[in-house]
Amino acid sequence: MKKVVLSLLVVLALAVASCGPSQKELQEKAKADSLKVADSIALVATHQKLVADSIAKVDSIKKADSIAKCCKVKNVKSVKKAKKATKK
Repeated sequence: MKKVVLSLLVVLALAVASCGPSQKELQEKAKADSLKVADSIALVATHQKLVADSIAKVDSIKKADSIAKCCKVKNVKSVKKAKKATKK
C-alpha cells in the first residue's frame, strides 16, 4: 500500500510540475514584455517632445505679445506727437 501511495504522489508531483509554462512560452512572454517597455519609452519620449514644443510655442507667443505691446506704445507716442505737430 505504501508503494502505491508513494507512486501516486510521485505521479501527482510530476503532473503538477508539467502544468507550468514551457521554455518557449517564457521566452515569448519575455519578448512581449520587452516590446511593451520599448513602446512605453517611445510614448514617453513623444510626450516629452510635445510638451517641449508647447512650451516653446508659448514662449514665442509671449515674446511676440511683448514686442507688439512695446511697438504699440511707441506708435501711440509717435501718433500723439504727430497730432500735436499738425495742430500748431
